[in-house]
Amino acid sequence: MRHFRDWLLFSLLLSLFSCTSADTERGLETLPLVNSQTPLTVIALGSCNSQDREQPLWREILKNEPQLWVWLGDNIYGDTDDMRVLKAKYEKQLQNEDYQKLMQTVPVIGIWDDHDYGRNNAGKEYKHKSQSAQLFWDFLDEPLQSPRRKQKGVYSAHTYGPPGQQIKIILLDGRYHRDSLRGGEPAYQNNLKGDMLGETQWRWLEKELRNSKAQFHLIGTGLQIITNDHGFERWGNFPKSRERLFNLIAKTKAPNVILLSGDRHFAELSKISWPGVPYPIYDFTSSGLTHSWMGGLVNEPNRYRVGQMHDRLNFGVMRFHWEQTIAAVDFEIRGRDNELHQLVKVEYALPKTSTAASAAKPPILQEGQKAKVLHK
Repeated sequence: MRHFRDWLLFSLLLSLFSCTSADTERGLETLPLVNSQTPLTVIALGSCNSQDREQPLWREILKNEPQLWVWLGDNIYGDTDDMRVLKAKYEKQLQNEDYQKLMQTVPVIGIWDDHDYGRNNAGKEYKHKSQSAQLFWDFLDEPLQSPRRKQKGVYSAHTYGPPGQQIKIILLDGRYHRDSLRGGEPAYQNNLKGDMLGETQWRWLEKELRNSKAQFHLIGTGLQIITNDHGFERWGNFPKSRERLFNLIAKTKAPNVILLSGDRHFAELSKISWPGVPYPIYDFTSSGLTHSWMGGLVNEPNRYRVGQMHDRLNFGVMRFHWEQTIAAVDFEIRGRDNELHQLVKVEYALPKTSTAASAAKPPILQEGQKAKVLHK
């Protein structure tokens, strides 16, 4: 079964669309070259998936005909120091028939968060992180000789689509090198000197943004980046890293950065304006494939929220509508029976040249007039 799946996924990668990836600081490529005929138009994403619970959303996800599935962490609930147990939990998820159907239909990429990393809210202190990383790559069918398996952390970058209609997805590892938290939930305190990524990953991220020719840059990580009002885990626990990330987006002039996150067991869309970035930055949180937070009983404050918080089982869908100088992105929060809970449409100006360095020169649409919440 595994050899058949390997062959099928490879065939799909060649036929549906292809992907280039600068996997390490040496820029090695492990995936096929870009298919000049196939822009990426539909992405599905989600997080917080227990291998031991009912998984009712995979068939609903496939109804949207995604070209790609993106895991955003807590892909299983491992929570163990025994790597044999962690491996068995991954294997149980791989045996889920509906998830197998998704794997046989679309390519799968992703990042981890704490529960699949191995311990709740853990960071660089987790003793089994290197062994856990290999099991994570096994779960995603990463080739045994891939350069990703040699790096410290499970970060990766993938570029999809033809020139002029490219989407680069950058997945950041916020666990392997993350410094210690301060205090405890639900009231973590800021670690004013702490870091999320480690210097090697920061340098890699800057290179991926600075050298990119993509029109969109999707940065995915387990924890929310924009929202800063709650006391649970978030990038705001490490304010220097949060600020550094936004400043790096401004510094590299990477066009049309969109953040993706999981972790929270609910879905929401957040938005922030940042000095030096000529467009608003959105953080699309999609979390709760098998279980939600409070079942709609609590509405958590978030000054950056666009629309509403959706505390039910959910997955996210992003649809890209490509035009000559403008691209529209639909942010969809969906749930059981493929029900649409919220749709937010945002228009983005496309850079006129192929280099990220010149991406800020064209006039960028003012989001205040262009983002529309069309369905609640």
